Amino acid sequence: MRKNDERGRTLIYLDNAATTWPKPEAVYQAVDQCMRKKGANPGRSGHHMALMAGRIINETRGLIAQLFNIPEPSQVIFTSNATEALNLGIKGLLKPGDHVITGTFEHNSVARPLERMREQGIEVTKLPVSLSQGILPAQVEEAVLSNTRLIILNHASNVTGVINPIREIGKIARDKGIVFMVDAAQSAGTLPIDVQAMEIDLLAFPGHKGLLGPQGTGGLYLRENLSLVPLEEGGTGGNSEFLTQPDLCPDRYESGTLNTPGIAGLGAGINYIFQEGLEIIRRKERMLTEHLLMGLEEIPGVIIYGPPRGMERAPVVSFNITGKEPADVSFLLDKMYDIAARPGLHCAPDAHRTLGTFKHGTVRLSFGYFNTMEEVDQCLAAISAIAGE
Repeated sequence: MRKNDERGRTLIYLDNAATTWPKPEAVYQAVDQCMRKKGANPGRSGHHMALMAGRIINETRGLIAQLFNIPEPSQVIFTSNATEALNLGIKGLLKPGDHVITGTFEHNSVARPLERMREQGIEVTKLPVSLSQGILPAQVEEAVLSNTRLIILNHASNVTGVINPIREIGKIARDKGIVFMVDAAQSAGTLPIDVQAMEIDLLAFPGHKGLLGPQGTGGLYLRENLSLVPLEEGGTGGNSEFLTQPDLCPDRYESGTLNTPGIAGLGAGINYIFQEGLEIIRRKERMLTEHLLMGLEEIPGVIIYGPPRGMERAPVVSFNITGKEPADVSFLLDKMYDIAARPGLHCAPDAHRTLGTFKHGTVRLSFGYFNTMEEVDQCLAAISAIAGE
């Protein structure tokens, strides 16, 4: 797939951990067709176009349930992104006096809501993270207190790609009656996720990253019989005679008009994943990541962070060049070599405190399904040239 930016220049896009680009052609078409031909308000009217819009919502909800092995599509709540989903889960569940277990590699979408809740009487334990194995299950078990209400962890780090042992931690949480919430920002559409086998109670996911949908989409899986305090109240398309929010899921958590064109694109992105095969996508992204790591190891002055080559990781690599600022390296990659990377803290300052890269952070390269080995080779040549300057 040819990837040209607005300047008409061929771009090597390696910032897929922030948002995937380009999208499958079917995603662009789905958004366009929805806006042109199915642009009514879903669930708000009984005419033909409104019914078609509602069908888009229901079909995409079903695709998400199928992808994550969610028992009922109604347990999928649409949000504007993973951040909203995480806030809904955290703030909708916790009460003063509760205890939360989390890690030091969490995104600010988890760390900041927890910090706000700490000010309101929530106790938070942040566990150290192994750079190769993530959070160790034994650490989690030892941290459990009598008032532990929630364990919340990312599936994979957006800084180093290290993968947490979600299945093992999920079993601990279920055995102890603790709610287990997983941030799948770097894993949805990239790593296999089965909410039942992994015993996940709340799964927050973005639509615009590995699921290949548009920005402004995301969702939250909510286990049956688990209720949250909604972030918002308002019109839900039904039960309009009552002044209180309905109890029914997902209506309870989906006030206002949904992003129907975005959800149409998200459905097309998930269909593309089913068409290509998640394992094929994973295999290609793993191959690209390993090739990059192998090349970076050969460049003098390059420091690589995260699991060593050969270990499972998300397709995310952070590095620095001795004596050079990450922002400067990223600037040169963009301006001189048309390579899109991301420098800085990646909204995960605790992770950089652990790595010793706070405050300047790292240069992050992250792959998607449409990257190629040739692009990796060009990127390695560019990094080698910058390191040698």
